[in-house]
Amino acid sequence: MTINCKGQLIDLNTPKVMGILNLTPDSFFDGGQYKNHHDILKRVESMLTDGATFVDLGAYSSRPGAAHISLDEEKSRILPIVTLLQKEFPDCLLSIDTFRSDIAVACIQNGAAMINDISAGNLDTTMLSTIAKLQVPYIMMHMRGTPQTMKTLDTYDHLIKEVCSYFSERIASARLFGINDLIIDPGFGFAKNTTQSYSLLKNMEVLQQLELPILAGLSRKSMIYQTLGITPKKALNGTTVLNTIALQKGAAIVRVHDTKEAMETIRILETLKKS
Repeated sequence: MTINCKGQLIDLNTPKVMGILNLTPDSFFDGGQYKNHHDILKRVESMLTDGATFVDLGAYSSRPGAAHISLDEEKSRILPIVTLLQKEFPDCLLSIDTFRSDIAVACIQNGAAMINDISAGNLDTTMLSTIAKLQVPYIMMHMRGTPQTMKTLDTYDHLIKEVCSYFSERIASARLFGINDLIIDPGFGFAKNTTQSYSLLKNMEVLQQLELPILAGLSRKSMIYQTLGITPKKALNGTTVLNTIALQKGAAIVRVHDTKEAMETIRILETLKKS
């Protein structure tokens, strides 16, 4: 199972780590932490040194109830950082966390490698056709509504079946446009309460029937820290536990704030598999 990133074939049969770089002031864990180029370069260098294959840049906060920002604001936050990172780390594979096709085009044209869309094309009707023209890997997440409304849209008759049905439809639409490299993200915490997120994780191996790489984004989320009665800053241990479960259930990529610990998790599981 491989994806083509800027002419480089990435083998996902061995799981990979995607490091998170939030360029927003209000993300739930590290919002506003990286305010200047020095801090950003130091953060990315650390992730790459620790073994991250991808670095995921986001300039529009997707936490529940996050404030909506304009296209111009998102572009002004993210595009200079894409340019900076491509200059300093030309071999770095940048993933762009956006649901806007204009942002996708601008970032790919400036050296980014893939697009990570929380809406799977549902919040921008031109996104799928844009990805088809760009011919880059495309991560499609399960979500209902928008970051502003998703908390009110967590009623399901049968969660797992509905998530699978959602992806089947989105994959079919993407294939019609001629998109080759697709990755699916179950969307833990997006239009799902804590119980539903755990149910989705418990049954995540069902998504393997779609025969696509699975990305698991569990890092320091509320399903961890609310369950344990702690803060996001203290949720690394819980994150490692859930990443371990997700990898055992077929995750090909884990999206994390803590690259070193995620790499260690993968190495231990791969050693166990080979023993």
